Amino acid sequence: MMQVQAFQKIYAELSKITRATVTLRAQGVGNEELAYVHGRPAQVVSIHGPEVTLQVYSGTEGIPTNAQVVFMGHPPQLRVGPGLAGRYFNAYGEPIDGGPPVEGELVEINGPTVNPVQRQMPSETIETGIAGIDLNNTLVTGQKIPFFADPDQPYNQVMADVALRARADKIILGGMGLSNDDYLYYKSVFANAGVEHKIISFINTTNDPPVERLLIPDMALAVAEFFAGGHKEKVLVLLTDMTLFADALAIVSNKMDQIPSKDSMPGSLYSDLARIYEKAVQFPDGGSITIVAVTTLNEGDITHAIPDNTGYITEGQLFLRRDTTVGKVIVDPFRSLSRLKQLVIGKQTREDHPQIMNTLVRLYSDAANARTKKENGFDLTDYDLRTLDFASEYSRHLLAIDVNVSVEAMLDRGWELLARYFKKSETGIKDSLTQKYWPAGSVH
Repeated sequence: MMQVQAFQKIYAELSKITRATVTLRAQGVGNEELAYVHGRPAQVVSIHGPEVTLQVYSGTEGIPTNAQVVFMGHPPQLRVGPGLAGRYFNAYGEPIDGGPPVEGELVEINGPTVNPVQRQMPSETIETGIAGIDLNNTLVTGQKIPFFADPDQPYNQVMADVALRARADKIILGGMGLSNDDYLYYKSVFANAGVEHKIISFINTTNDPPVERLLIPDMALAVAEFFAGGHKEKVLVLLTDMTLFADALAIVSNKMDQIPSKDSMPGSLYSDLARIYEKAVQFPDGGSITIVAVTTLNEGDITHAIPDNTGYITEGQLFLRRDTTVGKVIVDPFRSLSRLKQLVIGKQTREDHPQIMNTLVRLYSDAANARTKKENGFDLTDYDLRTLDFASEYSRHLLAIDVNVSVEAMLDRGWELLARYFKKSETGIKDSLTQKYWPAGSVH
């Protein structure tokens, strides 16, 4: 609720109104400053001399030219404290779960990224329990990585599973443009699993103004900084869907008559995304912010401006794909990549992790070649047939998103698959590891 105070600047004459913004003459106003226009939350997005343009989050319909504009003297703020845990909030940080307001200190959202001298090289794993991630694309604290997925894939299910399984002190969910069903799904999953005590959610649904989505990542990351920087906790931030966030940027840009760039996106898209993703950090004292974000694709188009810019900022990507041979959604081992996994696999995980990971993917590639031969009518060798059988089991038991086992169990399962379908000599794994880990009593 807005409370007008003596030091705040108040105006009552608008010179221009668009569908998303208003413009007026004002003095002593700062960029990104919070304001209320006709009682509606707004934020300064442009200052040209005395002309100030504000973005009105809920839209400008019904706002008169003599509407009262109250500048608050500061950017949007959020009250943070331990009481955030287990709660659900809207884009303004207001409770939507029927609970009381949160007590704590006020912090500004959208602050600067952490100074490089305060950062440490990421060195700890974040286990998700999803084998397609932990085995092949291990995540590291302080990393930023997106899920690339088609809109009809179950990416919200995957994000909920990551929230349930990830070994982190706090999980912060930033939901942008969620359907009511998706919102209720998250609430139900978290409540039934008994993990609400460590999950904090900021939610914008399809019933809320799209422009409000622009606040969600900043709210989530302000809370992440509170727990990671001030309380030395390992924080995982889940953002879904960054494509809808970018669409909201485009809405505002177009309504301000700015010239669009590639794919109708604003020219500032790269810096707008980087400002969010660069909040990922590993602190020397143990606190960390890791960001996993969904970017939905338009008919699988990886060259679209949103995934294209995302790929330049983040440290890899996780691709979801439906494997029709086993009828399951998998984390595609060919198109997924975690650029930081080499920092931890075989060091913080078991010594055989790198060799098992590489061998399984190489044999999966051989199966893809065998499938191509089969589709083109060529005869298959015994080795080809074995790789096809192996690939089905690999997809079903290690790549599928519903696999939930520890990293050691993943590695043991990998050895079992190798021993079931191949000879030791066919794997190319060095003898010291096969002697130690090859399952006893195997056929080969």
